[in-house]
Amino acid sequence: MSLANLQFPETGFAHVADLPVSERPLHRLAEVRQMQGISRRTVARRLATDVTRIRCEERESTDLPLSRLYEWQDALEVPIGELLLESHDELSDPVQRRGQLVRVMKTALAILEQAEQTPVRRMAQTLVEQLLGIMPELEGVGSWHTVGQRRRRDELGKAAERRLPDELFLDVRD
Repeated sequence: MSLANLQFPETGFAHVADLPVSERPLHRLAEVRQMQGISRRTVARRLATDVTRIRCEERESTDLPLSRLYEWQDALEVPIGELLLESHDELSDPVQRRGQLVRVMKTALAILEQAEQTPVRRMAQTLVEQLLGIMPELEGVGSWHTVGQRRRRDELGKAAERRLPDELFLDVRD
């Protein structure tokens, strides 16, 4: 299915369907994003766009302008060459190492948040500090999500299930 066949609701994503599509892989945005341990939502926030557009742009055959690839480079904090390599090539050692350190940092922060015993908290805090010593740019990394599950696209959140009393919407101009 090509992007040209996609139908987007009235949300301002009509331009995404107009992105040119190639017959061969052109980039590896999704692979690098996953290796870096960054969610689509985070990339969308960093690029000031929506997850729907990120999902479309991540398709290997989507022909993106070079300026957009540079924006992705900034968002993923990797060399531009890592985004342009063929999909069967492996990521360079520094990029792989960074992705591994990001995942270890997320785990260490999750342990630190959940640990109830002081010695465990102390060890987790030491691990976080050591990771920051190795790679200071891990400072902004958050822990793994520990509450609930991810919703499917067709599921609504708890806020949609809650009902407000009708009295809140009555006009009280007495």
